[in-house]
Amino acid sequence: MINMKLNKGIKFLFLTLIIISLANCGGKNRGTSNLTGWKFSDYDGGAGANYKGQTTPLGMVLIEGGAFTMGHVQDDVMFDWNTTPVKMQVRSFYIDEAEVTNREYRLFLQWMEQTYPPNNDNYRNIYTSVLPDTLVWRNTLGDAELLTETYLRHPSYNQYPVVGVSWVQAVEYCKWRTNMVNEKILMDKGILNPLHEIDSLKIEGKNRFDTDVYLSDPNLLFDGDSTIYKRGLPDLKAKSKGSRGRGSRGSRSRGSRGSKGGFTGRHVKVADGILTQKFRLPSEVEWEFAAKALVENREYNTLQGRKKFSWNGKYTRSKSKRTKGDQQANFKYGKGNYSGLPGWSDDGADITNAIKSYKPNALGLYDMTGNVAEWVSDVYRPIVDNDANDFNYYRGNSYEKKLIDENGKVVVVDYNSVQYDTLDNGTIKAKFLPGSLKYIPITKSDAFMRDNYEKSYNVDSKDGDIQSTKKFYIDEEELETKPRMYNSPKIPREIGESGYRRQEYDKKIRTTLISDKTRVYKGGSWKDRSYWLDPSQRRYLPQYMATNYIGFRCATDRLGPMTNTKRKAYHK
Repeated sequence: MINMKLNKGIKFLFLTLIIISLANCGGKNRGTSNLTGWKFSDYDGGAGANYKGQTTPLGMVLIEGGAFTMGHVQDDVMFDWNTTPVKMQVRSFYIDEAEVTNREYRLFLQWMEQTYPPNNDNYRNIYTSVLPDTLVWRNTLGDAELLTETYLRHPSYNQYPVVGVSWVQAVEYCKWRTNMVNEKILMDKGILNPLHEIDSLKIEGKNRFDTDVYLSDPNLLFDGDSTIYKRGLPDLKAKSKGSRGRGSRGSRSRGSRGSKGGFTGRHVKVADGILTQKFRLPSEVEWEFAAKALVENREYNTLQGRKKFSWNGKYTRSKSKRTKGDQQANFKYGKGNYSGLPGWSDDGADITNAIKSYKPNALGLYDMTGNVAEWVSDVYRPIVDNDANDFNYYRGNSYEKKLIDENGKVVVVDYNSVQYDTLDNGTIKAKFLPGSLKYIPITKSDAFMRDNYEKSYNVDSKDGDIQSTKKFYIDEEELETKPRMYNSPKIPREIGESGYRRQEYDKKIRTTLISDKTRVYKGGSWKDRSYWLDPSQRRYLPQYMATNYIGFRCATDRLGPMTNTKRKAYHK
């Protein structure tokens, strides 16, 4: 009897502990502050209450971050000394499993042509500024004219990586992709109506969806037209006031559109975790980390050996039984030899090849070695030394802020306020597309008393700016001429009212071809020898130029935990 009572007592105590723990968990699920006792929804409307973690974007792979040695190549036959080994920590991120293809880029072109018609004088330079340079296939002593007409447009090359795209154009694609993905997310959530199906709307110029504009003020899209919205998220703040989710007066002024009043609830916030993060080009350290796929060389907490390619081994041919002898990438074998002998087990391509034609690396990424080289976001410098930041290194930061008008609202660019920039190769590009927010550089007052940055422009930080010279103690604005450690030639031009443009080459004596507009590209291509297939190798090109062997893929940031995989104990 005593044992039975004791067992019942233990069971009761056990059940009590379970109930208490569940109650505590339930408190968290209900969104109650553990520090104040208030419900979060009383103030934020329930933002993020149903957040279950970041989802992997379409076509992307999660790369778990970690420490690795950047550079450290086995060969340096060029004697550039620009790949000296540096220990780096990389944050987790997402990256496309393959390069952006011709078909995917054509979707971008078609959208740009419809939204900014080139026959409209207000937008005449916008569509042409994103067109790939198909003439990169020309060679004065070769016959490749057919590729200038077919490679981008013909369906035979749909799944081939897009080339002839400059770094500037690749960045513009990333911005567009961010808006298109988020527009689709809001449509699937039932918040945004399919804009192309609304007869009363005309998607043109500033009348389009933009993520930054929506998050800043949803009323600014389409001049506040309420028909673009369907319904909002449940407003728990309004429910707590007894309005049954139709929004209080405060929330209705943001959600409803005047007398039409079709929109109920609230709009999506950053705190909801619904919208995707901005797509961008991967940084150099991210690209190299992903290409090397060092995870297959890990044994416990050490790396065994080095990797010359994105696969294990020092040879380019496969050693597996099924594909033994096959080339594992698309590259140039030697003088006059791009594909090997006919009928032999080689890479099967004389120029580029369709994406995913070769096995992926250990992280599931295709063509990180060969096919086309790829743009990364970094400004090129010959050395990434030990004084550089060892956490997610990146050179190219220029800090900006949203432009606020006299009424305290963000400024949306329209065709009257759009500004154009003429690149060094003569291309005319809009600084900010109509329909996007206008940004301006931060001021010194914005950076006042900060210990991590002092100004907006940090591209030449510690490597060409005044702080890296013997006059580091002088304010840069007091100098008659700014330091010019990296001063590549610029091509001045005069553009008259009639559209006449005169181009002249710069006659000044220069010390280097490297500038703050010179970007890194990584990886070998169909046009390169195997030496360049090493992920550690790095080359550079002005950001406004394009070739027939450089493509790109997008990346985006990972938020929260480094990985979705639960850790297992190595030792018990």
